[in-house]
Amino acid sequence: MSPPRPIPLEEAQARLCALAAPMPAETVTASEAVGRYLANDVVARRTQPPADLSAMDGYAVRADDLAGPWRVVGESAAGHPFSGTLSHGEAARISTGAHMPAGSGAILLQENATRDGDALSLKGEGAPTPRHIRRAGFDFGSGDTLLARGTHMGPAQLALAISGGHGELSVCKRPSLAVLDSGDELCADPAACAPHQIPASNGPAIAALAAPFVSQSLRIGPVRDTMDAMMAGLERASAADIIVTSGGASVGDHDLVKPALEQWGATIDFWRVAIKPGKPLMIARRGNQVILGLPGNPVSSFVTAYLFLLPLLRRLAGVTDPLPRSMSMPCSSALPAGSKRTEFVRGRLVDGGVAPIDEQDSSALRALAAADVLIRRDIDAPATKVGDMVQTYLLQNGGIA
Repeated sequence: MSPPRPIPLEEAQARLCALAAPMPAETVTASEAVGRYLANDVVARRTQPPADLSAMDGYAVRADDLAGPWRVVGESAAGHPFSGTLSHGEAARISTGAHMPAGSGAILLQENATRDGDALSLKGEGAPTPRHIRRAGFDFGSGDTLLARGTHMGPAQLALAISGGHGELSVCKRPSLAVLDSGDELCADPAACAPHQIPASNGPAIAALAAPFVSQSLRIGPVRDTMDAMMAGLERASAADIIVTSGGASVGDHDLVKPALEQWGATIDFWRVAIKPGKPLMIARRGNQVILGLPGNPVSSFVTAYLFLLPLLRRLAGVTDPLPRSMSMPCSSALPAGSKRTEFVRGRLVDGGVAPIDEQDSSALRALAAADVLIRRDIDAPATKVGDMVQTYLLQNGGIA
């Protein structure tokens, strides 16, 4: 029986993401939420700034009293507001971040002031102005939505949530992952490979790519190319939310992932995708488990993990648009016309654009390690000239930025 016709990339990604719903929510401290995705909107519990504040060092005066002279009657420092109310002809020394005194409405910058004891007057033409006042609530007000559900929490988002009055945040739980390497040619110890073996590098690379998104990662294998060994490996992975296999997903005599999954009780959702590298990709489900069968060639394994495993993990994390983001960049080299598969060319960032790496073989790890980006070439895309814009996916941060 011939293998099925490969399905388009977008259909395959949509079908995979449809298999999974976001994980349940859990509450963690705001600092522990960094690197996670919000399960709910974050709504401000306070107003920022809470009052009118000075943005500069100088003197606060009334808005209807801009010519001076003035008498300095007190000080407003950050954390120590002036307790009185300014009257006509009065000023208060003020520092950056301090509350504007009651009755005041303008700031005389320190460099534009002359002071002799409590006597204050203008120096030059820099009259007091309200321009240097940060108005109450100019950043956000109580009840404003600060961060939407599905937002990835980074340092800036952490600062915003804390400023909004949140010491704890609701985030989606992280799934557990099992990664199974298969192949008689694989050696677990990279320092002790026999001449007929190669180091098992796919499993560690997949686990590292997924690490920011999972609660725990179980490495299994290398698993020998026998049905008994494959079934035993799947049983070891039976408690994981997501199972990823590497190798054995093609159509050779020793490619046992598909029959082993079917014997194990999994349902194959689709097998083979019209992409290069990575056509022999398989997606299956067993109960609530989602299973990804990735190709064995290391570049194919990495690219398909980027295009499928990471979106699945982001979908489980509650992201509404989990696919990697692309950007349009000029290409520094001519590229041939596209083929009958969507191709992802490994490339580097150069002088504001991208340059394809010469070596594109699906086993070439040195070229993959040198790559900054994947350059997308759509099915039947026209040939690209130097300077033409191409769709580019950043490999850093798993394509989320």
